[in-house]
Amino acid sequence: MPNLNLLLQEYGLLIVFAIILIEQIGLPIPAFPILIVAGALVATGDMSGPSVWAVALSACLISDTLWFRAGRRYGKRILRLLCRISLSPDYCVSQTEDKFTRWGPKALIVSKFIPGFNTIAAPMAGALGTGALRFLMFAGLGGVLWTGSGLALGLFFHRSVDRVLSLLATTGSTALIVLGSLLMLFVLFKYVERKRFQQSVRVGRISMDELLQLMAGGQQPVLVDARSKTAQLLQDGVPGALLFGGGVLTQAIAALDKGRHIVVYCSCPNDVTAAQIATLLQSHGYHRARALSGGLDAWSAACAMPAGANPVLP
Repeated sequence: MPNLNLLLQEYGLLIVFAIILIEQIGLPIPAFPILIVAGALVATGDMSGPSVWAVALSACLISDTLWFRAGRRYGKRILRLLCRISLSPDYCVSQTEDKFTRWGPKALIVSKFIPGFNTIAAPMAGALGTGALRFLMFAGLGGVLWTGSGLALGLFFHRSVDRVLSLLATTGSTALIVLGSLLMLFVLFKYVERKRFQQSVRVGRISMDELLQLMAGGQQPVLVDARSKTAQLLQDGVPGALLFGGGVLTQAIAALDKGRHIVVYCSCPNDVTAAQIATLLQSHGYHRARALSGGLDAWSAACAMPAGANPVLP
């Protein structure tokens, strides 16, 4: 890799555009360091500042617009897909839903600085019906701040960055191996983190068939809706289900007989939110609390209730 500096000078704009676009689409490739490197090259006159900024901002807006349109068209389905393919624990994506609802489209201004939030903010804006012009205004401002801060850091610390680039250029292929190994370790860490979280919520599940059998047998199971407020806005829940109060037992849930069957559902991959809530309920003595396998989708597909029916009221 003796011509690293020459490579960056000749193809720097293309490299910046490609890496930022890939990272913004959702792949686990850290793009912020490339902005810092580009800022250092701007400081030494090897790259044009306005050109780098325009290319980086274009990559952000292209990705954001694609996700925005996907969210507008597919709604909650695209959010579930993002959670499924993300290397972050499933709850990381689902927790950001309520942040967006609380802040609205203004959340796009800071979303790129918050891990997990960046992936879901644009499609969430589309799914919630944010206007296109308003979306572009806030997404554009967020892109300007994110790209500008990376370039500013490179400009300020360009001497240190230059020393790192010179070291990489003199170490040849060893540098590529080290960088590749670090990236693989990062991906492995995120994968292990996700698996460990899934292990921590291995609470008992109940299938839709088992739930229907309980209902048919007169057991009157209580259904608890563990979805975020945003998910509740995007899709109606089970009629009569109790809403979980964001980390604390509501008065209605606390008043339930602890020997009663409680079925908790959500709309996230692997039923992780429902499993978390079921685990919490079990810790409070509700030993028959279980998570519904397949969540709200399983209910919608297999148990379309006739008008007026309400078998889940406590």
